[in-house]
Order: sequence, then structure tokens, then C-alpha cells
Amino acid sequence: MRVRTRAQAERAKAFGFTTLLLERPLPGLRGVTSYTMRNGELWKGDRRVGTYASIRTGKDEQRLRGSRGIRVLEVRNWKIIPLENLIAAGGGPLWAVVSSPEEARAFASTLEHGVDGLVIELPSAKQAQEYRALLQPVASPLRLVAAKVTRVVPAGDGDRVCVDTTSLLGQREGLLVGNTGQGFFLVAAETAKNAFVAPRPFRVNAGALHAYVWNQDRTHYLSELAAGFLLHAVDARGRVRPVTVGRAKIERRPMVLVEARAGRYKAGLVLQNAETVRLVQPGGKAKSVTALAKGDAVLIYPETGARHFGMRVQESISER
Repeated sequence: MRVRTRAQAERAKAFGFTTLLLERPLPGLRGVTSYTMRNGELWKGDRRVGTYASIRTGKDEQRLRGSRGIRVLEVRNWKIIPLENLIAAGGGPLWAVVSSPEEARAFASTLEHGVDGLVIELPSAKQAQEYRALLQPVASPLRLVAAKVTRVVPAGDGDRVCVDTTSLLGQREGLLVGNTGQGFFLVAAETAKNAFVAPRPFRVNAGALHAYVWNQDRTHYLSELAAGFLLHAVDARGRVRPVTVGRAKIERRPMVLVEARAGRYKAGLVLQNAETVRLVQPGGKAKSVTALAKGDAVLIYPETGARHFGMRVQESISER
């Protein structure tokens, strides 16, 4: 985070940021790693470690291509293309100055690689929360467990949510969704070929609109999702990657309730009763809910505790 005064530095620390870019030395700062800007150079203590530059023209970009050391960049007019060019050209680490969480998200994925660091201005408390959510590392592979289906019963008509992402999803990939915050099924993307409808490898027919969708350290109701929402897809090995919602479709359909248990862990979910809606099984294959039967094995992700506005809390709770 870029700060100018000691008060700003302390506020940045309170927000949880521990790497600071200072416009002038601030002796005595504790609990942070600090860099200082001096006449277009970047210093760490008494050692010059890089360059601070503003890119306004093609000549500015050319001068920085392949240069060594950390390159802290302010991109002024054109933003994405200069960063793509510098990423492709190689050289020292690229840190880009950003003015909003939306800009940070774009720079973090530029040319699929993204810049090596983001320098943010001192944000509001709301922005700080958005930045932390963006900058936190993607979860390590999750421990999915094999559960036995205990019940598959019709659940009348209901409103289900199709989550259409802006990414191609893999054969063994989908979203973690559950009736409660204590157990999530891996609902597969619509990647399977069949004789009646074309695959939609960007789509997860995720379940009834009341259900929770897992999203790293929090959950969201499926009813909350809309274009631009950042989610996390998960595959059968528990690997996690970010995806963006391009559209959420809520339509009324016949529904089915599926429940499963693995020892003390359990999961339940109301899904559309259709052949294209599938749950991922151990080994990575997926089975349609219309063919699912008691005793079948499916993958679930168990959690403990409860949810308060999507955030996990430890409290006594009974969800049925």
C-alpha cells in the first residue's frame, strides 16, 4: 500500500497490509516491510532495488522493457496493453499502481500471468475488505470426501439458479453448493455430450436459489449471484481457481432433494430434476441426479460451524 504519513501507515497496518510503499522515510515503523521512493528510484533501506516510473507513451514502455530490479509502474492513458507488453518482454518484477479493486482484478490477470504486485492507495474500510478478498491466495487443494447418498426424493417445483461463468470449465470441475454451511456437493459443469442438448461448458446448474455456494472463506446465496461476481471453481481433486459470473439464470423447474453422509459429515442440496444436472463422484466421473440412487458415492466438502452473513463463525447450530 502506498502511504504518505505515519498516520496513514498505521491505518494501513490496521487494515492488515504489511508491505508499504513510502513517499518519504518514516523511521521506527514496526511489523511491516517498507520501500521508499526517491527521484524515480525504489529503495529498501539503504539499498536501491528498482525503479518507480509513469508510463504515458510508447517510449516510456520501451525504456522499461527487460530492465532489472522491481519496476513500480503508474499506467496513465493506456493501461492493459503496456502491461501486457512488459509482461511478455520479461525483466524484473512488475508492480502496478491501482486506483480501485476492479482495476486490481484486471491487472492481476493481465495476459493470464498478471503483474507481480499491486500498489494500492489508502482505501476506505469497504475497499480494504474488497482488496483483501482479491489479494488473498487461492485456497490450497480442498479435502473432498466420498459420501454415500442416503436420500433422493422429489422436492416439488422451485426456483433454480444456473451459474454461467466467463470461463471454460473442465470435465471434473464445478461449484461447491449445499443446503447448509456444513456440507457442500461438487455440482458438475454441463460439459457432457448427449443427443438432446449441446454441452454448455461454462455453466453449472447449481441448485435452488436458497442454497449456499462456497467461495473460499465465505459463502453466498445462489440468489445473490449476478454478472461480474467472483467465485471459485473446484475440481474432483480439490483444486481451486477463480472464475467470474457472466450471468445467473433463475427459472422455475421441478426439483429433487439429494442427501449424503460420510461418517459424521453430511450434505444436502435441492437441485433441478434434469438429466444434465450431475454430481461429481470419487475418481472424477459425474452422475445425473435423475439416475442417482441410495448408496451411490459422491464427493462432498464438509465444514464445521455456522454462517453469519456468509462468514464462518463457531457457534452451536442445527440446520435441517
